[in-house]
Amino acid sequence: MDQIILGLLLLKDRTIYQLRDRIKKGLHFMYSSSMGSIQAAIKKLLKLGYIHYTEITENGMHKKIYSITETGRVHFYDWVNAPVENITVKSPELVKVYFMGLADAESRDKIIANHIENLSGQYELVCAIDEAGDNVDIPPEGREVFKYQRMCAQYGRDLLEFNIQWFEKLRSRVRSDQI
Repeated sequence: MDQIILGLLLLKDRTIYQLRDRIKKGLHFMYSSSMGSIQAAIKKLLKLGYIHYTEITENGMHKKIYSITETGRVHFYDWVNAPVENITVKSPELVKVYFMGLADAESRDKIIANHIENLSGQYELVCAIDEAGDNVDIPPEGREVFKYQRMCAQYGRDLLEFNIQWFEKLRSRVRSDQI
């Protein structure tokens, strides 16, 4: 979450609510957009001196506008220019599949169908986000960043498509008792 916040603040100063909205709209597949996780990361980044804030009053409301510091920029650029870390992918939904043999036989199809429906909803959302990118007017200085942001949306779309197909195959096997 730290790097996401630093990267977003490198692109534009934002309030905590703007950070949450941006994470929710384009980065929620990578990290949770819960206010608690964002607040914890902001607290840590403030303590490290990677970000700071300016307080303003707008329409009678007090707001904190967060910005990245020079130290934060250096830290972010060191991170973004380093090799990609080999992180093990975790798929918590597979724990349910792992133990599905203990579930009621009647429940299995319903559980898998529900998961496919949820994945399909996420897939539609990611496709809409990706397609909306075709109509965004990006200033020249942001085009290089935007190309890679689009690739993340396409990764999410492809990953969801794979998962939908995999769970549909699982459902077919469960229905035909071929497991």
